Amino acid sequence: MNVVITGAGGFVGRELVRKLLALGHHVTGIDTQAGGIPGGAHAIAGDLGDAAVRRAALVGGCDALVHLATVPGGAAEADPASSRRINIDAMYDLLLEASAINPGLRVVYASSIAVFGDPLPALVDDATPLSPKMVYGGHKAMMEDAVAMFSNRGMIDGVSVRLPGILARPKGPSGMKSAFMSDLFHALKAGERFTCPVSAEGTIWAQSVRQCAANFVHALGLDSARLPPTRAVTLPALRIAMGDLAAQIARQCAVAPDLVTYAPDAMLEAAFATQPPLETPAALHAGFAHDGDAATLVGNALAVI
Repeated sequence: MNVVITGAGGFVGRELVRKLLALGHHVTGIDTQAGGIPGGAHAIAGDLGDAAVRRAALVGGCDALVHLATVPGGAAEADPASSRRINIDAMYDLLLEASAINPGLRVVYASSIAVFGDPLPALVDDATPLSPKMVYGGHKAMMEDAVAMFSNRGMIDGVSVRLPGILARPKGPSGMKSAFMSDLFHALKAGERFTCPVSAEGTIWAQSVRQCAANFVHALGLDSARLPPTRAVTLPALRIAMGDLAAQIARQCAVAPDLVTYAPDAMLEAAFATQPPLETPAALHAGFAHDGDAATLVGNALAVI
């Protein structure tokens, strides 16, 4: 299968490219910096908003498209015009172009739990309405509707998967306000002190990048009859308190848990660390999965950093 992946040099993209290549698929990856795309893939460097870049990615054919490229949360909030250009306009054009080449192709879209907004209700499940507050979440919700519309018209066979916190991202600036979750892993693996900007009791929804990539591979072959009419599912995730996560990381890194101190930022706590119980029956019915338990999640996350 010839799979085109946008954002192929990113955190999730690299893991997914490696998995697909190992399965024998041909992968064409697009990213602003082609050097980040794993070897073995056909790498295309450029801005997704450039029609010539999109044409170069599709010219060899496209059996399936995985759309990971995005202007992330904090960056989208700081520059809504850039978010609209990439997160809405470029994606919409890409769907039109890919569907013209191969009508009905499988499209897997990386959406986000940001579509639910904040504050969250006491329980989030498949009936929870979308009520985004941030630009990023609003644009993700808009494009979930586009995926459903294009699918209903027979132009694509789309799946939108809402990602929870994916761990552990590479060290360094990411433009994501939730980066502290991954920074915790890097600090403890290096035996360094870390000041957590949310409380020890703050709860997050998390999944390792290994499990996330496995879910994208699953989505590529998924029978769309198992999806809800919206074509969107919230990926199963483990709900874990930051203090428990820190303790588990410290245990596996063989460092003292008291390397972590807590200085909660009210805005970050409200947006990222007050996540209630999560139920995802539609995703489970469709065959998606979480890591299983906190120890496995932490082990999977540490393995990639």
